[in-house]
Order: sequence, then C-alpha cells, then structure tokens
Amino acid sequence: MRIGKFVAMIATFGVLGAIPTRAQLVDSAKSVQDTTPTKADSASGKKEVPAKADLRAMGTVDGPVSLKADLSSRTLTVLGSNGAIKTFNVAVGSPNYPTPTGTYTIRKIVWNPAWVPPPDAKWAKKETAKGPGEPGNPMKVAKIFFKEPDYYIHGTGQINSLGEAESHGCLRMHPDEVAELAQFLMQNGGQAQEEGWFSRVIHMRAKTHTVILSQPITLVVSR
Repeated sequence: MRIGKFVAMIATFGVLGAIPTRAQLVDSAKSVQDTTPTKADSASGKKEVPAKADLRAMGTVDGPVSLKADLSSRTLTVLGSNGAIKTFNVAVGSPNYPTPTGTYTIRKIVWNPAWVPPPDAKWAKKETAKGPGEPGNPMKVAKIFFKEPDYYIHGTGQINSLGEAESHGCLRMHPDEVAELAQFLMQNGGQAQEEGWFSRVIHMRAKTHTVILSQPITLVVSR
C-alpha cells in the first residue's frame, strides 16, 4: 500500500478512533484512488484528469460503449449508457500534423505492433522499420485503429507528451492505459477473453496479435 493512501486512511478513521474493519479499509482505499489525479503536470498547464476504477475490472458493461476524443482538452473519454466511465490524458496531433476530426469506427486492435515509417512522410525519411518490442519502436503495447491505415490510438514511450499536441496525428496514451483501454474494448466489442490471454499476449512482446471486433466501437473526435 502506498504511504499516501495509508495516511489518507488514518485521516479518515482518526488516530485514536476505533480500528477500521477490512471492509472499511477497502472502501477508504477506493475513495482515495478515485480522487487521485493522473500524471498531468499542472505546472505546465496540462489538464488534470481524475483517476477512476481500472476499466479491466468492469468487464462487459450494459449498453453500448463509445469513445470521445476532445482535441482541445487533449483527453479521451470512454462512454457508456449512463455517461462518462473514464477519461485519459492523451497527446494529439501537432499543428503541422493535426488529428482528423469526425466520427469513426474502431474495428481493429493490434497488440505488440510493429512500426513501419510512413513512406510519404518527410519527418520519417531517416527512420527505419522496427519489429514488435524492438528498441526504438514508437508503438508501445497496442494500436487501436480508427482511420486506417494512418490514424490510431497507441501506447507511447514519450509519456511527457501526454496532454500536449505533439504527435503526427495519432492519439498517444500511456502504455499501461492503452492496454487497459484495448482490453476493455475487446470485452465490449464482441471479443472477450479471459485474463490470462491478455497477460500472455503482452508478455510475448516479439509476436504481434491482431484482433477484429465483431461489435465495432464508435469514436468521435472533436475540437
């Protein structure tokens, strides 16, 4: 348990109060977790997004699931039938390489993706292709396509870019968070798998796995 959470629990129950039960400790930990901000850097003006429960613990939810990317706030929100479920900080396209707006359909998720430099992109002229899991591969953990073949949500090693407009048009996420999102989309896109499947895939970094959703997910990208 993190020290900060332990301190928060002490503040909740009081140093001299009754010893909390296990159930009270669990409820208090959840309360602390739900109010803890993400990795946003408030000093640089990045938007702080409240952390919520891990999507993977939710499994399949009732009603349709969709995504909304707000390029102005540089956030990606998971929506359910009752509204927002969770919001992530993301990096969006730079002014020279803007993320396209519109309504898109997510059908394909690639785990442990390889990376091939775009053949017509000037910025990639000196880059070389990288296999899954190779050093220098900018695609981390998963690619979630929304406008094939050039635009997708993907994990990034450049986590300092999250909350900024620094990508070449794609939506970048923290590697742990893109894994969380990809698993949730599979669970709610007709391709549910048991927990061990995801663990095996993620640890087989040198092997790519492509998943086609039988129930595609809608993504709306707006400014």
